[in-house]
Amino acid sequence: MPFSILKRWFVDPQFARKKRFLRSLDIFHGIRERDIGRLVLALHSRTYHAGEVVFVEGDIGRALFILESGRVDLTRRGPDGAPALIYTLQPGEFFGEMALLESLPRSATATAAENSHLHLLYKNKLDTLLQAEPRIGAAIMGHLARLLSARLRRQNG
Repeated sequence: MPFSILKRWFVDPQFARKKRFLRSLDIFHGIRERDIGRLVLALHSRTYHAGEVVFVEGDIGRALFILESGRVDLTRRGPDGAPALIYTLQPGEFFGEMALLESLPRSATATAAENSHLHLLYKNKLDTLLQAEPRIGAAIMGHLARLLSARLRRQNG
């Protein structure tokens, strides 16, 4: 591992903060401490301002979004074409996870309801992790499978 990565791993307070945040999320439960560090390196972080669109319904999904701070509204076009609020995401929640499984159009629009800090895990970064560290990808995919199964059960009553 290059010295710059080792230095960041052990000294950088932002790196340590991101590791603590990721460790607190269910989606990354079961991933070893050193692998959380690799995951931090794979993430892209971005702040969206209030009212800024994260992605639009119909866009092709390419990333999972993890909300660290702020709030994000998910809306879907109604029969009249007007946006209808589906859900407001809170810190610690994630969305867009279907993009990690398939490259299909987004089923909703995501908009920052207030200034919001998000971490993005692009599908190509996850694919790279799957190749290099299969246990990381297996833990994430296992969690996504359980999440999708639970959603399907709720829908089927």
